[in-house]
Amino acid sequence: MTFEFDKIIELSKNIIDVLLVWLVLYYVLKSLSKNVKMVLLFKGILFIFILKILSDIFDLVTIGFLLDYVIEWGILALIVIFQPEIRNVLEQLGRSQLLGRHKVLTVDERERVVYEIVSAMDSLRKTRTGALIIIERDNSLNDYIQKAKKIYADISSDLLMSIFFPNNPLHDGGVIIQGDKITCARAVFPTSENTRYIKRLGTRHRAALGIAEITDCIALIVSEETGRLSMAINGELQYNLTPDEIKVMLLEELNPKRSILIEEDEEETPDEKEK
Repeated sequence: MTFEFDKIIELSKNIIDVLLVWLVLYYVLKSLSKNVKMVLLFKGILFIFILKILSDIFDLVTIGFLLDYVIEWGILALIVIFQPEIRNVLEQLGRSQLLGRHKVLTVDERERVVYEIVSAMDSLRKTRTGALIIIERDNSLNDYIQKAKKIYADISSDLLMSIFFPNNPLHDGGVIIQGDKITCARAVFPTSENTRYIKRLGTRHRAALGIAEITDCIALIVSEETGRLSMAINGELQYNLTPDEIKVMLLEELNPKRSILIEEDEEETPDEKEK
C-alpha cells in the first residue's frame, strides 16, 4: 500500500514538473511573439543551430569548427548585446495577470465603453486633436500607471476630449483604460524601433506601437497632423481606420473568450432546455 502511494506521489510530481516547464515555455514564446527584436534574435539562433546540424551531417569541418565557438561563447554575447530586450521579456512575464483581465465587462458595459471611446475619437478626429488611448487587457500596465497622473474616473467621451484638449496639462502622453475606468493620464510608453514604421511615424504612433509590441493592450491613436484614426495591436499598426471599423474591432477584441459559451447557452429555447 505504501509502495503504491509513493508511486502516485512520484507520478504527480513528474506531471507537475512537466506542466510547469510547458507553462514557462508558453509564456516565453507568447512574449517573444510580441517583441520584434526578440523574434529576429530567435530566428538568428534557430538558423545557427540548423547550420550546425547540417555541418555535422555533411561533415563540414571548417564551418562546424567556427559554429562550435559561436555556440560556446554566443550565449554570453547575446546576454550582453540584447540585455534590454531580454529584460523587457522578463518584465512582461512579471506583468502578466494569470487570472485574466483587470475586469471582465458585461455586454452592456463593453458596448458603452466602446461607444464612449469611439465618440471621443470621432470628435477629436474632426478637430485634429492628437490623442493616445491605451486599453489594458491581460498584461498589467501598472508600471506605466504608477508614473502617470492618476484619475480613476468613469469613461465618457467628454472626459476623454477634455483630457486631450491642447491647453489641458494632461494632454501630453497617453490615457490608460482598465475595464470601464480611465485609470490615468500623461502615461509615457516606450517607442517602437520597428524599421517598417519608424521613418514615417510620429512619436504618438511609435509609442502606441511600442506598447503594443511588448503587451497585449489595444492602442488607439488620433493623428494631430491628419486627424486619421489608427489602432496598434499585437505589434501591428492598422492605419487610417473609420470610426465604424474601430468600433467593430474593439467590440471583437474586448469580447471575453468565455462569452461564446454563454451566448450559445442563452440562444437555447425553453423547449430545447426541457429536452
